Amino acid sequence: MEKRVYEVWKGRNKFLLGGRLIFGPDARSILVSASMIMVPVVIFCNFIGRHLLHEFPSYNAGYMIVVAPFLFTIYVLVLLLLTSSRDPGIVPRNLHPPEEELRYESSVSNDKTPSLQFPRTKEVIVNGVSVRVKYCDTCMLYRPPRCSHCSVCNNCVERFDHHCPWVGQCIGLRNYRFFFLFVSSSTLLCIYVFCMSAFYIKVLMRDYGGSIWSGMRESPLAVVLMAYCFIALWFVGGLTGFHLYLISSNQTTYENFRYRADNRINIYDQGCAGNFKEVFCTKIKPSRNKFRAFMEEVHRPPPPATSRESGGEESGPEDRRLKVEDDMDLGGDLLKISQRHNIKDINSRHHNSSEFDSVLGSESHEVLAMNLNVDESRSYAAERQGYQ
Repeated sequence: MEKRVYEVWKGRNKFLLGGRLIFGPDARSILVSASMIMVPVVIFCNFIGRHLLHEFPSYNAGYMIVVAPFLFTIYVLVLLLLTSSRDPGIVPRNLHPPEEELRYESSVSNDKTPSLQFPRTKEVIVNGVSVRVKYCDTCMLYRPPRCSHCSVCNNCVERFDHHCPWVGQCIGLRNYRFFFLFVSSSTLLCIYVFCMSAFYIKVLMRDYGGSIWSGMRESPLAVVLMAYCFIALWFVGGLTGFHLYLISSNQTTYENFRYRADNRINIYDQGCAGNFKEVFCTKIKPSRNKFRAFMEEVHRPPPPATSRESGGEESGPEDRRLKVEDDMDLGGDLLKISQRHNIKDINSRHHNSSEFDSVLGSESHEVLAMNLNVDESRSYAAERQGYQ
């Protein structure tokens, strides 16, 4: 039975629902992140929010104290799923190196086959500026600008920002918007729970006529939620502020940490308004991978023909081969040519050329000489000379 693309995927991703959802290798961390969001909200609604319903009696507005965080939590979880379960912008890897960039060494020495040579970098033009892009040995391609290879997922990702362990996925071109909305919404949820817990302690102080310590003793869960939200705010709140700065300057986390000391000119900066528009108001590009498509037979094109093979017969369709096999084929051809030159050198060193030339002149012996090594050819010539 023919397999689908996601079934033979070479990255470390995990797929669900027949390839419809793609996660990173650390997808289990999503359950941890979801529980860190849901558990505090459930505690708040059951032990704090329901005691505040009577504080807003007009139009039953008190019910919104419980309903609002419940609905907002669902919204945050949907953003978490959209961030972690979609293709972040994976660049499809090649089945073989790009042959238009392939170069062979022209000289052969010490009976070694020629090696393949690839330029490690090449120049491309972005917004009128020359940008150097690197060759990825794993994906066998030149990475597009702002693309980087994630060592966790083992994929090249467009506009790579970072690999987030809390969502278990790379953050790139196609899910950065949802990632920022998830982080910023989590920040707002923390602020809401913190403020309403503090308000509940104030209500207890009013009802019992005591100090703040008496109110905290009456509701220790409110104190725990306030402490939890305060710590979480340092993380998600700081992350929100940092990414607001990155969006306003059109940078990625990877670029900011790696090139911060280089004082490079940001050729992608479109102004603050233009940068926010690019992230939030542009259409998300479709995925370049069809994970549910069936695998097609991909035939590797034959290597470039040499001058000796240019007029020969065409080769039929073959299965995909590794580049090492092509090196071996080319090396074998060069070795045969080298043996033929050695036979000619031996022939020129012997004076009895009439009988030896006739042997080399025959077509059958020429095929034999191409398959014998140099030592066998020399012993053969010596034997013929001794026979005379």
